[in-house]
This record gives sequence, C-alpha cells and structure tokens, in this order.
Amino acid sequence: MPEAENRQNLIDISKELQSSFIDYAMSVIVSRAIPDVRDGLKPVQRRILYAMYEVGMTPDKPYKKSARLVGDVLGKYHPHGDSAVYDAMVRMAQDFSIRYMLVDGHGNFGSVDGDSAAAMRYTEARLSQIALELLRDINKETVDFGPNYDGNEREPLVLPSRFPNLLVNGSAGIAVGMATNIPPHNLTEVINGVLTLIDNPDATVADLMKHVKGPDFPTGALILGREGIRQAYETGKGSVVMRAVARIEEGKNGKSQIVVSEIPFQVNKARLVEKIAELARDKKIDGITDLRDESDRNGMRIVIELRRDVKPQVILNNLYKHTQLQTSFSVNMLALVGGEPKMLSLRDALWHYLQHQKEVIRRRTEYDLRKAEARAHILEGLLIALDHIDEVISLIRGSKTVDEAREGLMERFSLSYDQAQAILDMRLQRLTGLERDKIQSEYEEIKKLIAELKAILADENLLMGVIRDELTEIRDRFGDERRTRIVAAEGEIDEEDLIPVQDVVITITHAGYVKRMPVSAYRSQHRGGRGVSALGTREEDFVEHLFITSSHNMILFFTNKGKVYRLKAYEVPEFGRAAKGTPIINLLNIEQGESVSAVIPVKEFEEGCYLFMATRNGVVKKTSLSEFANIRKAGLIALTIKEEDELIAVRLTDGTREIIMGTRQGMSIRFPEADVRPMGRTAAGVKGIDLREDDVLIDMDIVREDADVLVVTARGYGKRTKITEYRTQSRGGKGIKTLNVTEKTGVVVGLKVVDQEEDLMIITQSGIMIRVQNREISEQGRYTQGVKLISLQDDEEVSAVARVITEEEQGEEVNEEKQ
Repeated sequence: MPEAENRQNLIDISKELQSSFIDYAMSVIVSRAIPDVRDGLKPVQRRILYAMYEVGMTPDKPYKKSARLVGDVLGKYHPHGDSAVYDAMVRMAQDFSIRYMLVDGHGNFGSVDGDSAAAMRYTEARLSQIALELLRDINKETVDFGPNYDGNEREPLVLPSRFPNLLVNGSAGIAVGMATNIPPHNLTEVINGVLTLIDNPDATVADLMKHVKGPDFPTGALILGREGIRQAYETGKGSVVMRAVARIEEGKNGKSQIVVSEIPFQVNKARLVEKIAELARDKKIDGITDLRDESDRNGMRIVIELRRDVKPQVILNNLYKHTQLQTSFSVNMLALVGGEPKMLSLRDALWHYLQHQKEVIRRRTEYDLRKAEARAHILEGLLIALDHIDEVISLIRGSKTVDEAREGLMERFSLSYDQAQAILDMRLQRLTGLERDKIQSEYEEIKKLIAELKAILADENLLMGVIRDELTEIRDRFGDERRTRIVAAEGEIDEEDLIPVQDVVITITHAGYVKRMPVSAYRSQHRGGRGVSALGTREEDFVEHLFITSSHNMILFFTNKGKVYRLKAYEVPEFGRAAKGTPIINLLNIEQGESVSAVIPVKEFEEGCYLFMATRNGVVKKTSLSEFANIRKAGLIALTIKEEDELIAVRLTDGTREIIMGTRQGMSIRFPEADVRPMGRTAAGVKGIDLREDDVLIDMDIVREDADVLVVTARGYGKRTKITEYRTQSRGGKGIKTLNVTEKTGVVVGLKVVDQEEDLMIITQSGIMIRVQNREISEQGRYTQGVKLISLQDDEEVSAVARVITEEEQGEEVNEEKQ
C-alpha cells in the first residue's frame, strides 16, 4: 500500500480541467473543424484528396470503390470513424453541396431532397479534373510534409492549391467556441480578384468587389441586396439573404400557378415541399389548391397551383415569409492563418492565398533548378566523354573493376562521382553522331531553362507573372458563368445599376429649366434645314446651354458667380422633346441671381488634370481637378469673380495644351496653357485677352492639331477655318480677327474646335434644334462672314452651339488629353 500511495500524484482538478479543455478545444479548431486559409481544406478533406492521389484514383483511371479509399485514409492518416471520412468525401462529390466538385462520384451520392448516399461498399469515386489543380506540383517539394498519427507515414500539412479553394468552394464547420461559414464563389470572379491584387497590391475591398460580385451558390437562386455582401467582405461577418427563383405562370382554366426552379443553398427540397403543404393544409396560406414536385434529371420544378380568386404575388410573398423559399446565409469568414484562427476580410483571404502561391512557385522553381543543374552536370560529363571517347574506352577496358574505372575517369578528366558513373552507365548507342547531337541539344535547352529559373527567383515581378499566367490558364479552363444572380433588395435599389449607359443631351434654359434627353432623339440633318423642336419653352425663355455626355458621368455645374455644383447625369430628370424640363433650383442649391454658365462631364477626379476657366471680361484661371473631388451640397467656390464679371466657359485639360478664345466682335487669341500657372480654387485668375470696351469673351476651347475652328453667329451663319491660320500668341494680347462681323451675320455666339467627322448641334432662343455634319460647313478664311447654317425667322437668334460627341469619341478625347 505505501508503494501505491507514492505513485499517486495530487493535482488541482480545476486546473486539470482547464488545461485539458484548452488542449481539446485547440485540437478541434486546428485539426478538425476550421479550414486552412491557403488551400481552404480541413484536415480530413486534405487527407482524402492526397490519399486518392497516392493510390492513383485520378480522372484518367477507372473508378475505385469508396470503401477502399476510406480504409486507406483511416489506416494512414485519419484515425477517426469511417463515417466521418465517407461523409466528407460524399460532400465533395455532391453538385448541390459544393460549387466545383473535387470528387467524381459514381453511384448514389444523395440528393437535394436530403436522401443520404449509398453505403461506401456500393459507391465508387476518383478525383475530379479540378481537384488535380489542388495537388499539382505536390511532388516538387512545394509544401511541407509531416508525420502521420503513428509516425509511419508522411502527409502534406497543406496542398499547393493552384486556385483559391477557400473562397471558390467555401467551408462550414463548428469548433469549440467558434465556427466558420464561408460561402462558395465563382471561380472566374475569385481568380480575377487575385489577378487584381497582383496588379495592385494596395487594392481595397471595394476594388476587389468590382470582380468578386458576391457568393455564387451551386443551387443558383437569388441574393437580395449588396449590403450584406459588402459587410461580410469588409469585416468577415455578414448576412446574405437568399431567395428562390420563382415565376408566376398562367395555368389551365385561367388559374395561376407558381413554379419554383431554383432554391436557396442548403435548403432541403423535400422538407420545403412538406412545409408548403402544411401551411396550405392549416390555411395559414389560403389559396393553394395543389402542390407537385415535378423535378427530374433535367432540373428542378416545384409547381404550386392557386385558386382563381387569389393574387399570385401575395401568395408568393407569404411563401417567402413563412418558408425557406427565402432564407439567409450567415457569413463567418474564419480560417487558420499560421495555425491560428482569424476572421478574414475578402482582401485578407485573397492576400494570404497569394502569399501561399508565391511560396509554392518559389519552392517549385528551386526544385526545378536543382534538377536542371544536376542534369546539366551529367550532360557536361557525357560531352567530355564523347570528346575523348577513344581514351575513355581504353581507360575503361584497362580497369579491372568498376570502382577502378570510375576513379580513373574522375582523376583523368576532373569529373565528379555522378558524372563518372553516368559515363559508365552510358549505352554504346550514345556514341553515334546523332545521339551526340541530341546530348548537345539537350544541354543547350537545359542551360536556357536554368537561366529562366534563376531569373524567376531573382525577380519577384517574373515570379508574379508565372502565378498570373497559371491562374489565368486555370480560370480559362474551369471558369463558368455565375449561377446565383444578385438583385437589389427592397429599399436598397442601386439606382445607378438601373440606368442604362447612353449618350444624353442636357439643356439648360435662360430661366433655369434643365432636362435630359437621349441624343438618339435627333436625326442628322443637312445644312440649312429647319431642325426639330427641342423643348417647349415659355415665350420669354430660351435655351442658353447645351451639353452632350454619358448618363453615368459626373456633371459639374459652374455658375456665372464662380461656384461649382455636381450631379450624376442620370440625376437630371428626363423629359420629352417638347417639355421645358424642371427648374434647376430643384436639383442644385444655387442662390438668387445665380445661373449655370458651364457644364462639363468628369469620370474620375484624377491628379494631373485641370479645369481651365474663362470669364466674360477675359480673365482665365487653371485649377487642379482634384480640388473639386469633394463638393458639398451647397457648392464650392471655383474662382473669385469681380462683381461686374461672369464665368462663361470651363474646359478639362492636362495642363499642357493650347487655348483658343473668341469674342463677340469676332476677335480671337491662341496661347499655351502653360502661360497660366495652377492656382487654388479661390484665386481670381489672370488676364487671358485684352478686350475692347464694347467687346466681351463669348467662348473658349482646347486647340487640337489637324482640327478646324468653327465659328457660329447669332443670325445662323458659320464657317470652318484651319487651326493653322491662328498663330500662337502670348496670353493677355488683343488677339486676331476670326470672323468679319456684320449686321447680316450678327455677333459671334460660339467658337468651337472641331473635326470634319463630328456633328454640330445648334439651338435657337425659341427652342429649335438642328444637327448638321461639320464636313458640310464651308471651310473659309478668318476674315470671311461664313455661310448660313440654319434658317431663322426675323426675330430669332442662335443661343448655343455644341459638338456632338459619342461615348467612344469621348473616351478617345480623354485619352488624347492625358497624353
């Protein structure tokens, strides 16, 4: 008894429980329930795939019994219950459970109705084609191996995973004190996200979401709203609302029926049908007369027949509310990073995967380099032997033993052990001239390969290029269309997504009415035509400004007082041709006596771009576009203007162009934009042209080489003049004549730099608009009066002109300005 007492070890039970529970919890977290961020697999999944690869269950081989695989996994790597291994394998073979199946199953592997798979002795399996990409290069020392549970085998601690499997196929698991629930995604989108991260390591979640739109479930269905997706991608946690795809059809005898063709992810179809039947039977949803599951191998089809007197949409909304036709997926992006569980954003998941791929490609390249250098070493020895073949044969024949021959070769030709052994192993047929050429050719190829591999290891950009090329190849080979559609939720409609991208005309009247119309509403007319009515204005009102842009561009509104406001083009209400529009004060917080004098579109507020402004009194100013990125609802000051002056024109430039300006009395000046230094928003500007007392500036434009200067007068006259006739002068001069102003022509109202292939839009005070081709307008010298462009009544005058620019031409113009 005393000896037994000595063997007892007294411990504090609370400390023992605490220590044991922590060990157990960490074992569950690390070794069972949570996937690794690098390959997106739990240990049991990784072991199944590696065991299949080891025993040759590849796509090019016949199926093998599932029971054989389960036995191998249990015996070598995963000493747990056979059902745990088989269930994990079955899930990887179900097209309704995993987005891209990793196991190619043969036999009964269950159904979306909740039917379980047949016993493992009945089913067969092998790796799928895409699963090979998870294991590719595993034999090239790309990943670490460790001992199995009994130390008799070695298993990979992670797979090379040549595509981002964590996001592509998702994962779900419950550990101790934590759980993971990562939804599946579209392979093409996720790989595009990784490529974006390669190109721009500082890419934000918003940048990545331009490619990774949201989860893509194997069962399709709909996702309602983007807010849950955005929250999940930014924080790692969020809720995604899923809804079945259902349509209302007209059935027999005028009765309607609801047909469900896709259901939310992880919803049991049989239980869903039972729930609908229960609700109908208990009259909780009144109006369902029949319910049938007509699903077959060609697809899902649940038919819900309704009474003639009910509203189908009301029934459908109730089904969304009370059944799993609408449910939510709680995203919890938890994965192991360096052996520790961490919550991941979208960027985190892709970044950790990219780091893993850099390590895999680096280790593979090092492995290939070692093999190539070893082969080159052998080939060098063989070439030496072939160069001295008679002496080599004589030495070998004179040696009593193999060891003596080897030593003799090493000493005589300064060869290594491996080179000498290779010479001894060389077959006599290698002595032929053709075989020698093959050895020489192989040696040259090996040297090129060694140079390429060393270059990849020395330059991270080349290494990233290898990753990009291989990911692109996988994307092009296995990528498919998205199955799950993302639609706006009620109250979360993304208005911009609903607005088509199209060219639009924005007009603003003197009295402050604004409207938007599609540019396609106008047919191209010949010079001198009467035009079409552009809008119905009041008798004392007339159109003062016209601009053509894309419906999704940002519109900057500059007022005569020197302030600037912003709207999206589609935020300007659309009206018909005869409508006068809406008061601009309903859209912009402009002050009393303030009117819009210039309107320009902006896609992005980039550095290196400038806004060049001109006032009626000939003052000009250049300010960086980036200073206008954050415009308040109350507007911003664009430039400080004297009380008697007004802002008349604004242009977007790159700071290196030339400016041309025209006056009401037919004068013009051309000068380099560099003559005006960049100034702050509140600066007053400098003199651009020296005006006569009775003259004012009416327009300004950017000089383009090989273009013409188009001048239009109040009485509808106009002409094109070669830009070369306008010599470059210094800023602040009096300028030169651009048109001979007479009583017949009226004063100049517009000056534009145009191409012959462009169209011109002219609009009168009474709202008549005409679109003419510039090539039909006569080309004349600076001192001429021009030709009639539009027929006007005695009391009519031209109020505005604009170049018609398509969206494609706008893109080209912006590119030209950046160069």
